Amino acid sequence: VQLVESGGGSVQAGGSLRLSCPVRGYIGCMAWFRQAPGKERERVAARDYDGVTNYAASVQGRFTISKDGASDTLYLQMNSLKAEDTAMYYCAVSLEYRCPLWTRGYKYWGRGTQVTVS
Repeated sequence: VQLVESGGGSVQAGGSLRLSCPVRGYIGCMAWFRQAPGKERERVAARDYDGVTNYAASVQGRFTISKDGASDTLYLQMNSLKAEDTAMYYCAVSLEYRCPLWTRGYKYWGRGTQVTVS
């Protein structure tokens, strides 16, 4: 499974971005993580094999994870962005059906896309 994120960039606080990650043919757990400088990588949104989604408290109500079946693409819609959302964002897939919370539960990772909110 090769993952390549896109859609990052610089945006003003209050703005929106949509991240994309083709997940061709994969049907299990998929998630978005982020890592800010000097901080641990954290899971921000996850989608279980049956479509159940989970969000970090810090992004609940502002971020939406979704998967387009036609294009086999995982998305992260990010609205009402804040300066503290600034980080490198990673797409990841796990061999589990239910998404693990921790990074060690994920087998495949993209290289990340930078999101900067000022």
